[in-house]
Amino acid sequence: MPEPASLDASTLRPLADPVPAERRTAAIERRRQALDDRKRAFLRMVSHELRTPLNAVIGFSEILSKELYGPLGSPQYKEYATIVHDSGLKLLKLVNQIVEIARLEGHVTDIEMTPENMDEAFEDVIDALDAQIRQREVIVHVVAQGTLPTVLADSRGLRTMLTNLLQNAVTHSPAGGVVHLAAARIGGEVEITIRDQGPGVDSAELPRLLQPFEQGGAILTRGHEGVGLGLPIVDLLSRAMGGRLKLSSSLGAGFLARLILTAA
Repeated sequence: MPEPASLDASTLRPLADPVPAERRTAAIERRRQALDDRKRAFLRMVSHELRTPLNAVIGFSEILSKELYGPLGSPQYKEYATIVHDSGLKLLKLVNQIVEIARLEGHVTDIEMTPENMDEAFEDVIDALDAQIRQREVIVHVVAQGTLPTVLADSRGLRTMLTNLLQNAVTHSPAGGVVHLAAARIGGEVEITIRDQGPGVDSAELPRLLQPFEQGGAILTRGHEGVGLGLPIVDLLSRAMGGRLKLSSSLGAGFLARLILTAA
């Protein structure tokens, strides 16, 4: 019986890849783009379907609480309308934060980088939070005001980050406490710092604070409202702008947030 023909290694050829690498890459990119499109459509739907009725609740409850069309009768009606109005505002803020987290985690961004003056940005944020600052009896001090540097950032995103950081500092500051805001150019970057005189948190907890829905302190003993989305939003937004967020704190030593962005 004849011996089977031996296989010459030189005659062996690797099987051709049925799907070239370029086609696989293009298919993956098309799937990614389709997924981003669905995310955008979902976020638009959520924004509309949740914000529209909330805006109605907030608007009409404000009319009732201020008795714009005449007295309501019992004083309790006015009190209840005020509670509905305030609760609607809190819920709207939560919806906006959840939509923002989903948008940033899904890499669905509309970042437009422009030169932004830090004096103007700080002024806008302090004005927006003026009522809360006065209610908490906190002093906000801008270091070297009038001579602050310019950063390269998205205008809305920069103010969102500063608002979340300043609001966090004001919320955790004692009455009469001082929140220090500063911005300094270091090489090709600008380091923005927001420091409060609050109770601080254990340094081991700092990484956890950048996870959505996490807060410092035990869940049953914390004394402030909020669901822990402010710092994660700042972290995601800073990275989307090519920057970074660094946190420093220890128990009894206050809280320091350092936002580092590209200098303009």
